[in-house]
Amino acid sequence: MSKINIKPLADRVLVEALPAETKTASGLYIPDSAQEKQHKGTVVAIGNGKKDEPLTVKVGDTVLYGKYSGSEIKLDGVDYLMMREEDIMAII
Repeated sequence: MSKINIKPLADRVLVEALPAETKTASGLYIPDSAQEKQHKGTVVAIGNGKKDEPLTVKVGDTVLYGKYSGSEIKLDGVDYLMMREEDIMAII
């Protein structure tokens, strides 16, 4: 993980999505055309939180988020999602 030169504001979180799974639990390989985008990723940057509401996630956490959560952005050739902390459903 490289150093990111971006600082999210307030309760926003920058998440790097994990790659799609290429193999099933039973050992079958999934072709590229059938791979689904995962809804989990790693937190790479966080804001300062809102007044009287500190953030519960921290950099390095693996999180689950909703299908339509966040805005996709590309920095230095890597795809990220910028979302509010409330869009995160769980920390794994």
